[in-house]
Amino acid sequence: MDVVIRTARLLLRQLDPEVDAAMMLALLNDPGFIRNIGDRQVRTHGQAADYVRSGPCASYLAHGHGMYAVIRRDDGEWLGNAGLVRRAQLPMADIGYALLAAHAGSGYAFEAAAAVRDHARTVLRLPALAAIVRPDNARSIHLLQRLGMEYQDMREVVPGQPPLAYYQM
Repeated sequence: MDVVIRTARLLLRQLDPEVDAAMMLALLNDPGFIRNIGDRQVRTHGQAADYVRSGPCASYLAHGHGMYAVIRRDDGEWLGNAGLVRRAQLPMADIGYALLAAHAGSGYAFEAAAAVRDHARTVLRLPALAAIVRPDNARSIHLLQRLGMEYQDMREVVPGQPPLAYYQM
């Protein structure tokens, strides 16, 4: 599996549907993920493998980037995911991240997101980045501001769903 980004404490590598389906299933059904990102209706190992194939793996092929598994370097623990997403409703790639609840509050989300931001700028040479967040998700809003992102407006990203706060840098 290809390691894309290394930080002091983390490895960010491409997701593999065969290797990462079980952990992705746990992440997608984590109450914090469902509350702050949304319920993807992924309930089985096979659905999780398909989710990885049709999302991150397809994005690697189409865009040269996507969401990556976030792995703690010292023990190989799977913490969550972080990376770049291309959405038809947004004008540019957006930074995304999610950690399993057991790993929240340790600075891993900021470390991973900052590494993705830096990779997008220096390696991928993307001129700008976006982020979307629920307007009541104060922790993620603070993280985005620490990354240097600025609030732009509220946008309907998913038809029929409440608008999300749109940030850009």
